[in-house]
This record gives sequence, structure tokens and C-alpha cells, in this order.
Amino acid sequence: MVDPSRRWQTPLPTMYDLPSEFPEELGLPDQFHELQPTLLSITCKPSNYSPEDCLTAQDLNVYYDPHHTLWHKRPDWFLVLGARHVDQQDQLRWSYVIWQEGISPFLVVELLSPGTEAEDLGRGSMRLADKPPNKWQVYEQILKVPFYAVFDRIQNQFRLFMLTGGRYQEQDLPERRFWFEELGLGLGVWTGPYRGVNGRWLRWYDRNWTCIPTPAEEAETARQEADRERQRAEAAEAAFNQAQGEAQQAQERAISNFLAMGLDVGQIAAALGVSEALVQQVRDGFGD
Repeated sequence: MVDPSRRWQTPLPTMYDLPSEFPEELGLPDQFHELQPTLLSITCKPSNYSPEDCLTAQDLNVYYDPHHTLWHKRPDWFLVLGARHVDQQDQLRWSYVIWQEGISPFLVVELLSPGTEAEDLGRGSMRLADKPPNKWQVYEQILKVPFYAVFDRIQNQFRLFMLTGGRYQEQDLPERRFWFEELGLGLGVWTGPYRGVNGRWLRWYDRNWTCIPTPAEEAETARQEADRERQRAEAAEAAFNQAQGEAQQAQERAISNFLAMGLDVGQIAAALGVSEALVQQVRDGFGD
């Protein structure tokens, strides 16, 4: 989290003053980097927070140093708890400017690729005063992000680091999933189709380790339940019609038996508790 005691005296740029794109940045956009963050966002539903208290973002510049106002990182995905809620289109964030927001992300997720692995994991880089730190250093030492996750879909590797004593400690994930008590959610690797693409995805889970469904999955589940309900109704109607037909046939056989015994219409109707019209109808067809 950001140290609330820090105060900056000089006017600082806002998100409207800072660039939202830097073409020279590492990491080439691809379809996975669009699909995976979207999946995380649409299913991130912490049970302990209202939607208005949660900000999820993907490929949004995070400006973190008021002394170097152009220094920034661009996480593949991140979650902020308690961020300022906006309800007007013209208030939507161009960037996430830490000296404006005052709140660091709770969780950052980076999707590893060959061009960004060293930056994402902080390998082979010393922090120099006049050079921007790497992502690991920013998340751990400057923003102090409590949880940092990296996912390599090619190697099928999910790693999660927790900030402990000011340093990231990797967590043991024997089942490739981690439970966030503060969120009431779990995060882990799931294999299956998303938007028609089969593969390995990071997904949110509930307390029973059931995937939080996407809107499309919820709609499909509702459609399947409606189909099952329709089939149950059709089966019940067919069973009712069959039982009704069998009862009518039994009734007609009983009338026929009484007719064969020589009873008249009134006697048969009284004995069976049916209308004389029904008895007469069977009688008219009796012997056909």
C-alpha cells in the first residue's frame, strides 16, 4: 500500500496529462493477452466486497513514482480493493495514477512470455537510481502489492508470491490454486473452453472450488435447466395421458363386461359411477 504520510508539494500530473500508451514497451499483444484478463475480470466477484468497491483492469498504465512522473508499469491484469468508483463514461480511467488514487493494487497478474519473463520475475536486474525499476521491484518494494501472480500457459506454470516482511515469498501450490481469504475467492488453473478456445486458463473459484461462471456459462446453464424442465413437463404430460388412456380402456372393458351380462344402461352407469351417455356410447359400439 502507499504510505499515507507522504506528501508531495509540487503540482503533479494527473491521468489526463500522462500518456496511456508507449509503443516501445516490451510484450507483443496477442489473443491470449486479451482473452485471459477478460476472463479474470468478468468472474472476479469477491464475496466480501461489493462490485463498486473493486476495480479490475488490464493493460492499464500504473504510474507509481511522483518523482519520476513518466515511470510506469503496465500489468496484464490487476485488482484494487476500495478504489474510487466511477459511474460516468467521462470519468473512466485513462491510467492508474498512484498519487491520485492513494491505493495500491491488492493483486497483480502477469502472463509470462519470452520477451517479458525477466522483467516480470526481476531476473538479472539491479535497481539503479536513474533507471526505472523492473516490475518485480515496483510491485514488491514501491507499491507493496500484497499478492503477485504469474502464469505461463505454455509451460502450464502458475506461481503466486505473497508479500511477507517486505519481500515476496513464493507460495506452495500443490494443486495449482490459491485461496484468498480476504476475497472469499480462490484462483487456479482450469482446463477447458473459454469463448470457443480450449486450453489452460486462470480462473476464480468459490469456496467449494467450483469455477465462478462467466455470463455465457450462466446463460448456457439456464438454457440447459430450461430444457430439462421442458423435458420433465413433457414426460409428465405423456405419463398422464397414458394413465388416462389406460383408465378409459379399463372403464370401457368393464362396461362391455356388464353389457355382456345383460345389465341395462342405468344399472351399469350406477354400478361404475359413470354417465349413462358413456355407457350408451360403448353399447352403440358393442359387438362391432
